Amino acid sequence: MTHPMVASVRNTESEVAHFPLRDADAQRPFLAADIGGTHARIGLVAPQPEGAPRVLSYRSYRCADHPHLDDIVRQFCRGLDARPRELVLASAGYLHAGVVVNRNLAWPLVPATLAHELRMERVRFLNDFEALAHAIAYVDERSSVTLKTAFAPDAGSGPIAVIGPGTGLGAAVWFPGEPPRVIATEAGQIQLAARGGLERDVLDRIAPPDCHTPYEAVLSGPGLHRLYAALCAVYDRYPACAEPADVVAAAEAGDEVAYEALQLFGGWMGSFAGDLAMLYGTTGGVYLAGGFLSHIVDLLRCGPLVERFLDKGVMRPFLHKVPIRVVDHGQLGVVGAASWHLHTRTAKEAPG
Repeated sequence: MTHPMVASVRNTESEVAHFPLRDADAQRPFLAADIGGTHARIGLVAPQPEGAPRVLSYRSYRCADHPHLDDIVRQFCRGLDARPRELVLASAGYLHAGVVVNRNLAWPLVPATLAHELRMERVRFLNDFEALAHAIAYVDERSSVTLKTAFAPDAGSGPIAVIGPGTGLGAAVWFPGEPPRVIATEAGQIQLAARGGLERDVLDRIAPPDCHTPYEAVLSGPGLHRLYAALCAVYDRYPACAEPADVVAAAEAGDEVAYEALQLFGGWMGSFAGDLAMLYGTTGGVYLAGGFLSHIVDLLRCGPLVERFLDKGVMRPFLHKVPIRVVDHGQLGVVGAASWHLHTRTAKEAPG
């Protein structure tokens, strides 16, 4: 189902403006970037009268290959006919005292400094999963893969949770209304809950004693590798996989420990998604986003994810109403950031 355009209720602390926006600038293409711990995705975006903003040019960069984000922006702009004056920046974390707080970024991110270094008229910031939630307006069944259908006549309506394990674990929630609302969350930092048996054995090898361990510790790319390494320790086996991608490849090739690591990952993902679905009443669905997940859909489908999602005691009938879909991250963060920028800018500058 395609959902209405969303609008943000974030405050203006997330904006850095050096010059007033002129009327002519409202129709100019601008830059939108989606910055993760591993990749920086950036696009030149043009406003559209209706529908999704139009991405005129798009590139993805490895963050580790660049000393700072301004280097990526400059490199991207070299091939453009005219230098854009605005940048909207989506990144994991949140803005505090003018600095983006996120331990997974490759370098410090300070929007005001970035605007000065790039001579931008303004730089705006929002959470990356807040941006993804805005992009949900352009996702339908043809651009997503269903892991769980909804058994309800009004399936697809109501709040939507967007969850994504990448370098870290992000989450945001879209709420319907006039206008709709999007809130960013730090749900990935919720205390990881383990069941008895193997999960407890694995957690004992991942978590320091008597210390906070977030869901992000296992529900992320690095987290998948932690699960694999912990299982190798449990079974007294040498860990042959050095990267998360190696774990996926080994599981697909029949390695039993790598496959079990993905089953643990799926089980914890189902529990986490079910908790958020109950907390926010997400009858509109749960969307699992990210290129990482899109590569393991078949492994997730045959694993415990859906059953663990449903296994919430008396809440099981409610959770049967909630669909679960996987969407490829791709350009969604760039499109969502651009949509947020256009709609909040329009709302802010409307007369009266």
